[in-house]
Amino acid sequence: MTPRFIQIHFLSAWPGVLLNRDDAGLAKRLPFGPAVRTRVSSQCLKRHWRMADDPRALHQLAAQEGVASLRTKLAIERLVIEPLRARYPQEAVDAVQEAFLTKFYGKNAKDPKQRQALLFGEAEIAWMRGNAEAILKDAPDSKSAEAGAAAFFKEEKANLAAFGKSVALAAGLEAALFGRMVTSDVKANTDAAIHVAHAFTVHDEQPELDYFTVVDDLRNREDDGDSGAAGVFDTELTSGLYYGYVVVDVPLLVKNLTGCAMANWAGDQDRTLAAQVVENLVWLIAEISPGAKKGSTAPYSRAELVLVEAGERQPRSLANAFRQPVSLAPHHNESLGRRSADALAAHLAALDETYATGEVRRHLALPDLALPGVDRLPLATLAQWAGGLVRAAQA
Repeated sequence: MTPRFIQIHFLSAWPGVLLNRDDAGLAKRLPFGPAVRTRVSSQCLKRHWRMADDPRALHQLAAQEGVASLRTKLAIERLVIEPLRARYPQEAVDAVQEAFLTKFYGKNAKDPKQRQALLFGEAEIAWMRGNAEAILKDAPDSKSAEAGAAAFFKEEKANLAAFGKSVALAAGLEAALFGRMVTSDVKANTDAAIHVAHAFTVHDEQPELDYFTVVDDLRNREDDGDSGAAGVFDTELTSGLYYGYVVVDVPLLVKNLTGCAMANWAGDQDRTLAAQVVENLVWLIAEISPGAKKGSTAPYSRAELVLVEAGERQPRSLANAFRQPVSLAPHHNESLGRRSADALAAHLAALDETYATGEVRRHLALPDLALPGVDRLPLATLAQWAGGLVRAAQA
């Protein structure tokens, strides 16, 4: 088939962890239906899929393809201007730096803490550095450097959008997948081809306040009667089985990666990288755990169920399968996982009967969670199948 959307649903469980915390150090939460759930934000999930120490991590794929990028507030100072400082007059370099900062950060240019963290592709950084050096070559002092920078930014081609039209994936792989917003150059913005929902527990939240102490190894209780505690602390831990949901807009993904028109995405385009992204994403969703407090909670798990769907019509989350939370009480000796998989399957069957949207499906699952009527595959085969849908698409 020629899929318009690829949808990935997953169920993953973590006990005694603090995967994603809020500004008060507590687990993030989400009210849904009659219950409050523990939540893992989409930003947290994407960050771990991008940056995992894993050969399939998206930053590894970007490096292999030469389309890496950086999200930072300090790209101008450290990556564009700093390499030029030793070769040109300092006052001229400072003037060019201020011009570039003002161009990309506007009124907040002078205070790094107030700037927006911008995503720049390595190709864009090299382009900015090359143009900054070209200005400095003809600018012996600050006034001429300022005038040269002003003249450069008046040119229609002196913006990220124009540069991106001439260089494939100029903004890097991350922007092509998860989008980019540059308020100073709106035409350089990129729509996200991969949409990620916040994951949440399929049941009521299960929090615990963990009380712990730090022991002073050099204190002697016999000398002063002290217990030896050098500090008393507490932190919140949670346990849960989470539902997560990811959508890949395949035509937009191919457009972002190749520069083709969306209407022609299934034509004579090289979709190798797009297919690899989808394959890697299935692997990452199944195997990579989000999480902090690694040293004290070892928050490592793997998905117990991953359902991949491909279809032509607007995608739809299966989150409403858990609008009524799955009961934590034992029921007929069925595990929480089995009852959650049953809720997912029942909701999916109800949507199929109502809408007949015609998605094709494959899934991986632990034996206890296997879905009836859907081919069950090992992870490697499931990822290859998903990527193959993109690779073999025909107009």
